[in-house]
Amino acid sequence: MGDTNGQVVAGGNGRGNRLDQLDGPTDVLIDKETHSLIICDWWNRRVVRWSRRSGTTQGEIL
Repeated sequence: MGDTNGQVVAGGNGRGNRLDQLDGPTDVLIDKETHSLIICDWWNRRVVRWSRRSGTTQGEIL
């Protein structure tokens, strides 16, 4: 709490429906087994997984 610095690990390419974009993300879960984020992308009606590994450029639809 109170941090002023962060790092974009999912999305960050504006609003849209490409695999490197999100549109209305509502919930985020952390998958400790795969070291990834599971994101509910409401307006795209999908759930995507984003790896937390360096170099990831897009999500994967689940």
